[in-house]
Amino acid sequence: MSPRPDAARSPTGLPFDDIRALLARLPGPDKAAMAEARAREAQLIKPGGALGRLEEISEWLAGWQGKARPTVAKPLVAIFAGSHGVTEQGVSPFPASVTGQMLDAFSKGGAAINQICKTFDIGLKVFDLASDRPTPDITQAPAMSEAECAATMAYGMEAIAGGVDLLVVGEMGIGNTTVAAALSQALFGGEARDWVGRGAAADDDTVKRKIAAVEAAHALHGSGLDDPLEALRRVGGRELAAIAGAIIAARIERVPVVIDGFVATAAAAVLHALDASALDHCVAGHRSAEKAHGRLLERLELRPILDLGMRLGEGSGGALAVAVVRAAAACHGGMATFAEAAVSNRE
Repeated sequence: MSPRPDAARSPTGLPFDDIRALLARLPGPDKAAMAEARAREAQLIKPGGALGRLEEISEWLAGWQGKARPTVAKPLVAIFAGSHGVTEQGVSPFPASVTGQMLDAFSKGGAAINQICKTFDIGLKVFDLASDRPTPDITQAPAMSEAECAATMAYGMEAIAGGVDLLVVGEMGIGNTTVAAALSQALFGGEARDWVGRGAAADDDTVKRKIAAVEAAHALHGSGLDDPLEALRRVGGRELAAIAGAIIAARIERVPVVIDGFVATAAAAVLHALDASALDHCVAGHRSAEKAHGRLLERLELRPILDLGMRLGEGSGGALAVAVVRAAAACHGGMATFAEAAVSNRE
């Protein structure tokens, strides 16, 4: 399916107004459920804090699922795929056609994410965002119109349709580490070289072209990048817009979110720039090997669950983190209390 250009038109004629209105009324966590979960945690047959971050994760899950004993019974990895005109600048060692080829691999079950999802019993959906029609080259024109960007965000909101209790957002798109770098610089400043990395194993010359492309994009769009949503539409891409939409929808439906790598985190950063609390229902699945990812996580104050030196994308690091989140929920819900197990607690 492709996004519908008219799906997010506002009666005001300004599509981004609808997005801003949604962000203005995001629900918060269920504090009563969190308090119940905390009280239960204190009674489980272990020393307090012995499960480390697992205890933090179970309380976080409780708050966003709204129940003292959270569960991870129906997790989903959503991969959003798009193509980028900036690949014409030689910013990737792979041709743009690889995006479509990888979509075929996903459908046939041959990619790494297929194996990870199969191993940990995680659902997988792939959203093809008109990957046969690249966005314009961001060094020469905006990637999207306001209407297209807002409609693509609305399309991304469909990721949680059918009911999920944990969402992983991932992506696929040759050239998208370049647009993620351009977007990160727009949101947090610094030089292009601060945000550009090797992506899919780029050599030194390719990295130089990536830096030049990000610099050219910033020179072209100038002050138009000062607004986060404008930055997303000008130097982002369809998959980034869809990820941002999916994260908003998950928040509205109280579905906790695991963010994958650099590109997905750059998309999430747009929401953080609009509202510092917009990512409270999210955790970082991992810290990737892309050098700017760690810098971005620090800016967003997101502590990664895993750090395995991965840089594959396609939701892979986030999917692996699901196993940890699921274990946190299982320990919290399934362990006995001191009273139930007739184990002596400290006096």
